[in-house]
This record gives sequence, structure tokens and C-alpha cells, in this order.
Amino acid sequence: MAHCESSQSSRDEPCCRLSRRCRVCLGCGLLVLIVCAVVLLVALTRSPTRTREPLAWNGTGTTQNLFAIVLGRCYAYTQLLRPGLRSEDCPKILDAFKSAFISKNPCNITQQDYRPLVDLVNQTVPCNKSLFWSKSKELAHQYARVQGKMFTLEDTLLGYLADDLTWCGDPGSVEPNYQSCPHWNECLNHTGSVFWKVISKKFAESACGVVQVMLNGSLSKPFRKSSIFGNMELFNLDPRKVHTFQAWVMHDIGGNSSDSCSSPSLTELEAIVTERNITFTCQNNYRPARLVQCVKNIEHSSCASKI
Repeated sequence: MAHCESSQSSRDEPCCRLSRRCRVCLGCGLLVLIVCAVVLLVALTRSPTRTREPLAWNGTGTTQNLFAIVLGRCYAYTQLLRPGLRSEDCPKILDAFKSAFISKNPCNITQQDYRPLVDLVNQTVPCNKSLFWSKSKELAHQYARVQGKMFTLEDTLLGYLADDLTWCGDPGSVEPNYQSCPHWNECLNHTGSVFWKVISKKFAESACGVVQVMLNGSLSKPFRKSSIFGNMELFNLDPRKVHTFQAWVMHDIGGNSSDSCSSPSLTELEAIVTERNITFTCQNNYRPARLVQCVKNIEHSSCASKI
């Protein structure tokens, strides 16, 4: 057992000394602690949860620099494009976006995961300015930009943040999965599809007055109930706020210019709209949108008499 001996030396020397046996025991104990620490460190670095590859999917992985892009878009939108939204808290919006999918299985995402994000943004689209689209994204966006006051879903803050981006998480990581994400049809409730369904529903619910939808008349079925427009947006229009529904069926320049307004799919669309007590109108190749098409095809014979 260790003992202390009184020291008569100067006060700069220790007041007591450990026996040789005690020093040996302490040294052995310290060596054991060091060995245990090394073993624990090796075990942690070899842990399956730290080295496991993320889940593999059939789609492309998360967009590189995703969070920097989302934050930058938020500031650009709220400070420059729509200064009326300058009070929106972009860092908080980014945090809510992260929390919706980080460390989660990307095929088990629910609408509630995105609810905190949706609730953060308070944006109202003016009446008569909501433009929906199905299989005509590029033209709808071009027309909205030229017209200047129309809003597609991607012209709202949340749609603008995520447009053309891919993202998903992984249950074993606090980082996005940059290697792969579920393909759109790979699972029902994947990260991207749930997001777009949630904000599409909100976009439709807020529409009022006259609403427009741009459809692709060059397809055999311009209107499909399985699309996000047909499945989510159409049925969330509020008949108490929306009184007129205008369908613009646009054909590709030089493509088939049949009377799509009388096609079976448009007849189906009309039946759904009128059954909800909303006035329905349909127009093939809506002239202002057609002029936008002709800007890139000004020499085409179908455009010569329209410019």
C-alpha cells in the first residue's frame, strides 16, 4: 500500500513521495487505460454505421452544393425578384428543408415531413394570375416571363427553390445521398414527388378568380388524371374562389395541330371542372402563347401570318 514520508527539504520539493510499488501499479493502470482507448477507437472507426455505403437507387444523386444553391435562390428571390417577401427567413427555410429529408429513407417521406417548411412561407398569388401546366413546362415558363405577372408553381418561392434540383437523404447519414436517389417511379412516396405534391396542393388551394392551364396538344392525351395537375392541383381548386377555368392546348410548331379541345381527354377535363361548378373554356394554340413559340420559329410558315 502506498505511503507518504514527511519531507524536511525545501518547500519546492513534493510534500510526500509514492513508494516504488505504488508507482509501478499506477503505471500499469495507465497503460491499461491507453490500450483500452486505442481498442475503442479502432472499433469505432471500423463500425458498420460509419463505413456503410448509402442505399442505392436508380435515379441520379443529390445535386452537388444543394444547400448553397437553395439558400442562394432564397436570397435572390426574396431580396431581388419578389422584394415584398424580404421578411422571409432564408436560413430557417433552409433548415426546415434539410429536416424534411436528412437521415430518412427517401422512399418513406410523408407530407408531414414538409409541413414545417410549407408553414414557414407566407406567399399569396394574386387572383387571375395562376398558370398551371402539364407536359408543357418550358412554354409555360417562357409565357409567364414574357407576360410578367403570371405565376407558375415554379414562380412561387418554394417552387423556385427546388426547380430542376434533385435531393434525398439516407437513414445512416446526416448528409444528402450524392450517389443516387429514387427515380420518380421507383417508389410512391419519395423525397421529390412528395415535395412537389405538397406545394402543388398549396398552390391550387390559393388560386382564385380565373385560372389557366397550359396543356401539350401534341400528345395523344393532353390531359391525364395521373399527372400532378390532374391528380393533385385540379381537385384542390376551391370552387368558392375559382369561377372560371381556361384550358390552353398548345401544339408544337410544325407538329400536329388537331382540334384537341374536342378530344376525349379534354372532354374528361371539362366534365371534372363543370361538375365542380366552375365555368370551363378551351382554346387551341392560345394566341399570346403561340407568339412566344413563334419567336424561336419566326421563319416557319405557321408563324409567318401571326407575327
